[in-house]
Amino acid sequence: MNNKPLLEDLRLFCTVVRRRGFAASARELGVSNALISKRIAILEGVLQVKLLHRTTRSVSLTEQGDIVYQRAQRILDEVDRMSEDVSHVKASLSGKLRLCTSSGFGRNRLAPAISEFALNYPMLEIQLELIDRPVDLVGEGFHLDIRIGRVNDSSLIARRIAHNVRVICAAPAYLERWGTPAELSELARHRCIELRERDRDFGHWTLRGPNGIETVRISGPLSVSNGEIAHHWAIDGHGITLRSLWDVARSIEKGQLVRILPEYEQDADVWAAYPSRLASSAKVRVFVEFLERWLGDNGISIAR
Repeated sequence: MNNKPLLEDLRLFCTVVRRRGFAASARELGVSNALISKRIAILEGVLQVKLLHRTTRSVSLTEQGDIVYQRAQRILDEVDRMSEDVSHVKASLSGKLRLCTSSGFGRNRLAPAISEFALNYPMLEIQLELIDRPVDLVGEGFHLDIRIGRVNDSSLIARRIAHNVRVICAAPAYLERWGTPAELSELARHRCIELRERDRDFGHWTLRGPNGIETVRISGPLSVSNGEIAHHWAIDGHGITLRSLWDVARSIEKGQLVRILPEYEQDADVWAAYPSRLASSAKVRVFVEFLERWLGDNGISIAR
């Protein structure tokens, strides 16, 4: 038996860890559960360690499995970069590019950008996942995260690709019934729509205004983890929301929403975040540069 692990078995192993199970991995890879089980058993035999704790519902890493997983990711990234480095033409970019972003931005902005990008790079396999919760970029096997708002993880490389701000707004019907706040502190007495999206603060809004950075506590009967739903609830008159200007500009133009306290806004630039080990990845670099241009060409970059 070969005493060195096969690259494809390492890739399969990383998929099992990321998908947290054999069945989900089999569906993604288009193979049988039996083949997944067989290849993992062969990998464990070659390495002479147990990699996974198996249950009927999921799998988890053993201590040795975690070491192999971290090393395997680096090995596979190096192999992908090697393939990119020997390609002299950008159009020959190949391999897999896994991206994630929040659902609203993903559907309305990132999806059409990827559609255009994919036409230019047909050999590149692109996987997009829309996630409205905090993401462990490395642990979940993503190459790139497109985030709204500053990236605070020092283990990631972050590049700002578009300027944007969040603004405070509400429907005319809400303001007619509950009144229009004249000062930031008055928001504490209003019905605000709280958003539990990604790693945004919950229960208070921090904004930049005439007096610098100020924070106000907010609350309300409705909260949600999806920004698009918060937007629609605001249009329906349920409360005051804090949304990206690119998201609500058209609703404000139509009169469906009214911007209130216009002297206040929250910085919410668009950032591309990726693990430091991918700093020299051609596919990451080419896509990030493309997306920065695409967002600017499509009016996403809001000038300061």
